[in-house]
Amino acid sequence: MKEQTPVSLLDISTYLPGEPIGAEYYAQFAESDDLRDNVMFRAPKFRHHVAEDETAIDMVERAAAGLIERHGQDTIANVDVLITHTQQPDAPFYGGGGGMAHRLGMKPNWVIDLHNGGCAAFVLGLQLARQLLSSGAGKSALIAIAQNAAGQVFDQPTVRPKAQASVPGDGAAVGLVTLSDKSPILDLECRTYGEYAGDMTLAVDPPRKWWQPGVGELHIGFTESKITKVLARGNRQVPEVSYAVCDRIGVKPKDLDLLVTNQPNRVFLRNWREALELPKERHRDTFDECGNLFAAGIPINFDRAISDGTLKKGDVVMMAAFAHAGDFAGAAAIKWGGRD
Repeated sequence: MKEQTPVSLLDISTYLPGEPIGAEYYAQFAESDDLRDNVMFRAPKFRHHVAEDETAIDMVERAAAGLIERHGQDTIANVDVLITHTQQPDAPFYGGGGGMAHRLGMKPNWVIDLHNGGCAAFVLGLQLARQLLSSGAGKSALIAIAQNAAGQVFDQPTVRPKAQASVPGDGAAVGLVTLSDKSPILDLECRTYGEYAGDMTLAVDPPRKWWQPGVGELHIGFTESKITKVLARGNRQVPEVSYAVCDRIGVKPKDLDLLVTNQPNRVFLRNWREALELPKERHRDTFDECGNLFAAGIPINFDRAISDGTLKKGDVVMMAAFAHAGDFAGAAAIKWGGRD
């Protein structure tokens, strides 16, 4: 029987919109908030916001520029599978995959928009890409992530005075996955916790459904009770999926060369690396530069680790994240083959 060709995360490129916005921007709007002192909402020093007229498609196009420069327009145009995730879709009734494909000059056989992956969407995209390419759907896939809620949802006039508003930041990333042994995906673990799926809610005053007209601006319905649950779930789930992958690839968590996670706040970052027994220098984050990047956090931090030399050829990287209020978590191990 012929040995199956490995699937690799060949390369990645990213984009941050606009100039960094300092913490003082939100300080000027801050009002009394019962959750202001909660560890979930301790603000980063900086974050980036999408421009008022900037779409998710624009962001993905700008993020893809690095891939096109290094691999050529034809490589991107000939991609067989496009997998996308947009935190704040440009239109409510359909995803952005079709528009992104058109903007990048692609005619893929598969266009798949992901929503349920949340902050772990890049890992879910890797799992889907590996499965499709291994089963003969094509030779290459593109995973496109756009986090664009910070400058749209969290910067609304009645939302930005809230403690939750100062934490998110915007950014985009595009990863190229191919049938090759260059930077193989060693293993993955994705878990759905459906019992928590309804715990992330939207709040508005006066109450209404998200699609109904009204004067109140939507924001995330955090409460002390919900935050306690989310902290407990996130602290447990990210190490659990990471340990599961480590066990299968035969690497102890403390021997990983690099950990890359989503970055909701400093507390999660600290707890996760302590659970995996890793020093801070082997857990890459950009929280104080970019804030909570949601699904874009893993690929943006991965790209930074490549660019600044933290990640070296032959290193084993663990990507891990949990989503929403804990309804999904995923981890993926990759042996990095270097960027040519």
